[in-house]
Amino acid sequence: MDAPLDDANVGKFTNMIRKFSDNSQFIIVTHNKQTMASVDVIYGVTMQEPGVSKLVPVDFRSLN
Repeated sequence: MDAPLDDANVGKFTNMIRKFSDNSQFIIVTHNKQTMASVDVIYGVTMQEPGVSKLVPVDFRSLN
């Protein structure tokens, strides 16, 4: 979703998402560290054994 953006536009994108997140929820698929740093919750998917996926949530809201 944010792959073609440069750093300045990623900042604009994350500000826009943050602004609208008061009234909406977003699912964002990204590898961009700046985008990941601006979210409340990250859901990772890992495969600890072949063919078995595991969801790994990290809720940053609980850290405040």
